[in-house]
Amino acid sequence: MTNWRLPTVRRGALAVWRRNLLVWRKLVGPAIVMNFGEPALYLLGLGFGLGHFVGEMSGMPYLAFLASGIIASSAMTTATFEGMYSVFTRMVPQRTYEAILASPLEIDDILAGEMLWCGTKAAMSGIAILIVAALLGVVDGWQSLWAIPVVFLVGLTFAGPAMIMSALARNYDFFSYYFVLVITPMFIVCGVFYPIDTLPEIVQGFVYLLPLTHAVELARPLVAGGELARPVTNVVVLVGYAAVSYYIAVVLVRRRLMV
Repeated sequence: MTNWRLPTVRRGALAVWRRNLLVWRKLVGPAIVMNFGEPALYLLGLGFGLGHFVGEMSGMPYLAFLASGIIASSAMTTATFEGMYSVFTRMVPQRTYEAILASPLEIDDILAGEMLWCGTKAAMSGIAILIVAALLGVVDGWQSLWAIPVVFLVGLTFAGPAMIMSALARNYDFFSYYFVLVITPMFIVCGVFYPIDTLPEIVQGFVYLLPLTHAVELARPLVAGGELARPVTNVVVLVGYAAVSYYIAVVLVRRRLMV
C-alpha cells in the first residue's frame, strides 16, 4: 500500500549527508580530477576552438558565455549521476538503506540527506568550474561567488527526478532512458551553448518550462557579468521542481522498501 504522507525533514538527514561525505573522502582524488578535468576540456576545446569562429555571443566572449552555461549543466549532470547510480547502488545492491532503517532514521531522512549530498556535489562541481573559468579570465568579479548557492539549488532540483528514476529502476540500464530522453535534450536546447531566442518560438515556450533553462538564466549573469532578468521566477521554478520531485521520490521509495 502506497504511503502518501508528506515527508518530514529532520536532523537525521544530516547524518545521512555526513555518511556520504565520509565515503566520498576515500575517493576524493578521482573526484577532483573529474571536477576539474572535464570542464577544462569543454572550455578549452569548445570555448577557445569554437569561440575563435563564433567571436561574441549575447554581448560577451563565447568562452564566457560557455563557461557560465557549463556551470549550470555540470551541476545538473553531477546531481543526476549521484541521484541515480549512487542512490540506486545504496538502495538495492548494497542494501545500505535497509541497514540505516534499522536505526531511528526514516525514508524521509535518508532521501533528504541524499538531496543535500547531491546539492553538495553539484556545488563542488560549480566551484571547480569557477576556478577554471577564473584562471581563463572569464569570471566577472566577486559577484560570481553567488553562483555557488545557485548550483547547490540546481543540484537539489535535479536530485529529486534522479531519485525517482532510482526508485523505479530494476537495473542500471534503465537510467539510459532518462539520460537520452531528458538530460541530453536539456543539455542541448536550454541555453548552455547558444541563446534560447535563436530557437523557433514554439520550441522556446517549451524550453522555458525546463529547469536547466532557469538554472542557466541564474548562473550566466552572475559568472559572466550582467543583470538577472527574472531571478524570482527562476528560483521559484527550481525550488518547485526540487520540492515536488522530492515528495514523489519519498513516496516511491517507501513503496519499494515497503515502509
